[in-house]
Amino acid sequence: MRKQEIILGVTASIAIYKACDIIRRLQAEGFGVTVVMTQESTELIRPVVFSTLTGRRAYHDLFSDEQTPWEVEHIALADKADLVLVAPATANIIAKFATGLCDDLLTCLVSATKAKVLIAPAMNENMYKNKITQENIKKLQDLGYKFVGPKPGKLACGKVGTGCLADVEDVIKAVKKVL
Repeated sequence: MRKQEIILGVTASIAIYKACDIIRRLQAEGFGVTVVMTQESTELIRPVVFSTLTGRRAYHDLFSDEQTPWEVEHIALADKADLVLVAPATANIIAKFATGLCDDLLTCLVSATKAKVLIAPAMNENMYKNKITQENIKKLQDLGYKFVGPKPGKLACGKVGTGCLADVEDVIKAVKKVL
């Protein structure tokens, strides 16, 4: 039986370090994992970390010199996915998905995939509760996108509020439920 393939999209949230644990847990559950990073996320964690954990290339550039000449990367990745999990997902990436903006590898991939998409938000509470962000989440939910979290806790700014990435265990449970 073929391993189910998960594309893990990571964005520039301080919660990005939890993506490492998500990878390990997904692999322990028997999933194949390929990481697609936003360019901004590479400022917080290097692609080599994800490549080392997955044993696969970590993608982060829409127009990479490493592309296979006969493949359109975002289409090939979109076709390969049984699920696209975006964890952590910033308000920025949620807004891009909701408006159909395709200006990087992750947004193009999500636009092109026929796989289910699961989004795990992680951001400041004010950003999460912002009316525009809430409208974007509702729009995506109405289109069939699934969400897990966020949860309350201590935020990067030092305040306590809702905006923390869902617990890794809850993310894994959501992945299994969606699949």
